[in-house]
Amino acid sequence: MNDATAQMGVQFGQHMAAVGGEYVQKNFNALLPMPVLKHYFNVSNSYVLHKLRIVLFPWRHKPWSRAHRHSAGGGGVGSAYTEAPSGVKTASSGAEGFLPPRDDVNSPDLYIPTMAFVTYIIVTSVILGLESRFHPEVLGLRASRALAIILVELSAIKLGTYLLNIQGDHTMMDLLAYSGYKFVGTLITLLVGLMKVRGLVYWSVFLYCFAANAFFLLRSLRYVVLPDPSSPSSQTITHAQRSRRIQFLFCIAVVQIVFGWALIVGIFKEPAVVKKLV
Repeated sequence: MNDATAQMGVQFGQHMAAVGGEYVQKNFNALLPMPVLKHYFNVSNSYVLHKLRIVLFPWRHKPWSRAHRHSAGGGGVGSAYTEAPSGVKTASSGAEGFLPPRDDVNSPDLYIPTMAFVTYIIVTSVILGLESRFHPEVLGLRASRALAIILVELSAIKLGTYLLNIQGDHTMMDLLAYSGYKFVGTLITLLVGLMKVRGLVYWSVFLYCFAANAFFLLRSLRYVVLPDPSSPSSQTITHAQRSRRIQFLFCIAVVQIVFGWALIVGIFKEPAVVKKLV
């Protein structure tokens, strides 16, 4: 009797697990279709290396415009986009959305931001462990702070695009990818600090990395804030509206320094740095 009851309990648990898994998968696919997610992780080794070079050394990179995917019978590059059921941008004039990152280095991806985010948490834990300040809560606290920074940035950008009536070809996933590239500069700064390089050199590396990230966003988000002049959405933009959008774009770029500081503050022991400078 006990064996039968136990077996019945196991079968019921397996059934509930299967039902729960199916429910989660169904709702996850409704919120974030897998074809969309695969698009942002469709990268190659050469893309990753080239993208990292652009993020860290964006000064002379050209062009910044993203490439469109065309159908066999498509003509020129399309400019009127609509949201497809799968969540991928499509165009009415032959373009079938943007090319994946593997085929276009200017396309945003989620592979680099995800890997950089995870590595940031690991490196932070290693640094605190070497300084005998690590405790299990550090992982959650650092991850929560980083996610909160991304959430604040995305909310500010979406609010700004709404108030300025900006309608472009971007998606929330694009903005999430662009927001995640800041972890690359954060990692470079932390690795320099891990080599016991502090003071002026440390903060110079920090300022350079986030100045590069600011310039990268300034050029990459231009197509979001200032759509292509040939698109119908940009024909009604007045000079005053364009000026406000440019100011908004510069604000996004400049605030990266603040976000970067929030990501690294408190990781290294500040008293040691202060004593060394004194």
